[in-house]
Amino acid sequence: ISIDQPHRYRTPGIRAAQTARTFYIDPTWTLDRNVVDEKGAILYPAGTRVNPFDFDRLTKALLFFDGRDKRQVAFAKRFMAESKLPVKPILIAGEPLKLMREWKREVFYDQGGALSKRFSIAQSPALVSQEGKRLRVDEVRL
Repeated sequence: ISIDQPHRYRTPGIRAAQTARTFYIDPTWTLDRNVVDEKGAILYPAGTRVNPFDFDRLTKALLFFDGRDKRQVAFAKRFMAESKLPVKPILIAGEPLKLMREWKREVFYDQGGALSKRFSIAQSPALVSQEGKRLRVDEVRL
């Protein structure tokens, strides 16, 4: 397969947003075993709860959209131009190389739906951003 040959990709199970929906994801996880140093001393005991936002923050909003839908593509382009926070465009369907050439910027693809599944995205376009110590997911009805 040539990289210049247009291909259509699609993340299964995601449809165009019929109703706006906002929900939150708590990224906190709990250690299932002790974390020990090289001498076996316990650094963090099993049961310790860790939220990654205690140590770092999300520096970009993630915008999931369907590249086959002209309305979603126009929305994504407009949103990226107007956003105060940097935006990482992520296709759930369509032709990433075509958009990269047109927009002259990186466009990512949600290979196998790994990210959209992790963020429980069911409709597009969808925006994932940080709000406090949680992830906020907005599915946008156009």
